[in-house]
Amino acid sequence: MRSGIENLARRAGVSRLMRRASDWVDLQLSLLVEGIKAVAPLAHGRMLDVGCGEKPYETFFRPYVTEYIGIEHSATFARTHTSTRSFADVLYDGHTLPFPDGHFDTVMSIQVLEHTPEPQRLVDEMGRVLAVGGTLILTAPFSFRLHEEPHDYFRYSPHGLRVLIEHAGLELMEVRAQGGLFTVLAHKLNVFLAFRVGRLESVAQASGKLGHEGPTHARPRFWALPAVLPAIVVMSLGARVLDHALPEPTESLGFLVLARKPTSRA
Repeated sequence: MRSGIENLARRAGVSRLMRRASDWVDLQLSLLVEGIKAVAPLAHGRMLDVGCGEKPYETFFRPYVTEYIGIEHSATFARTHTSTRSFADVLYDGHTLPFPDGHFDTVMSIQVLEHTPEPQRLVDEMGRVLAVGGTLILTAPFSFRLHEEPHDYFRYSPHGLRVLIEHAGLELMEVRAQGGLFTVLAHKLNVFLAFRVGRLESVAQASGKLGHEGPTHARPRFWALPAVLPAIVVMSLGARVLDHALPEPTESLGFLVLARKPTSRA
């Protein structure tokens, strides 16, 4: 049975407002979206979104591509909250992408690599379906909580991502960090407050977040919200200020990688 706050979150206008507010305090998502928007103009031609979920980034790329195809692993997708609504254009077996070599000009995979037990195989497949001269846009977590269990296998340093990219025959163009030390600390504390103290997972899903997580039915702890919500806002603001003032290059929530398929291989 849904709580009043969940029902309120599902109303269109309220849902949009709550989503905007939650997106701002969600430091990981804010930085992820900021990074994806920045690289969207690099996309071109036919585009594949590997692990597309609800296709939350499609609108960023539509002005630059001629076609946008989303694909999901059928077995894991069926167990997620997103599976109640159909967004993927194609479902596959998790081994071989069902497309011919060089079929796409742009391939993107956002926060998916940690959920495959064979990451090199997935990167190799993305490289295979990428056309010569095409662009790969890839993000992966470095310091992030366990999620989508039990299908949460790895975390990635920029050096590990480089090895995966180069093994697939691709040329690494750029690696961009997503946040610094204070973002990492604040994000972990905020997640603890929101999900462990406030039990707000169901509210987040009602407003369109956590689509790849399994459905949750825990009721929010309303008595905790007057303390939890202001603390989350303060930490989110403080992290943005401190990361700018005191950058720490060895700490990050994750990394965004840009790579291309070279016209010739050495």
